[in-house]
Amino acid sequence: MIYTYAYPRPAVTVDIIVTKYVKDSIQILLIERKNQPFKNQWALPGGFVDIDEEIEDAAYRELKEETSIWDIKLNQFRTFGKPGRDPRGRTISIIYFGQIENENQKIEAGDDAKNLKWFSIDELPELAFDHFHIIKSFLKQKSDT
Repeated sequence: MIYTYAYPRPAVTVDIIVTKYVKDSIQILLIERKNQPFKNQWALPGGFVDIDEEIEDAAYRELKEETSIWDIKLNQFRTFGKPGRDPRGRTISIIYFGQIENENQKIEAGDDAKNLKWFSIDELPELAFDHFHIIKSFLKQKSDT
């Protein structure tokens, strides 16, 4: 039996901040979105958690599908859930982060990603959703520790 709720429930997503160091500067990997919303805009890799999937598994799956990255340790950063952050409806996103240590790892756009690019944290493009706020929050916490 499927239980139905009288109240709408939010969707849950994962977004992943992937960084690397280049000459004492932090770079972050962004995807160019292939689909709406925010088609052709830059965003963090990520996507929806499947109904029968562990949240951490979703982060690794989405990262691999969109970037081909699999050899990375991810840690949970924070959860973002401000109403209106996603035009598709009420969405709560759990943010993970990891740092590329293996420069030989193949990085290739796939699934919902049209393109991939490393950006200096000082030269970020206009970002989809609330991803600029997420990245700034991450960098602030990183500098405070």
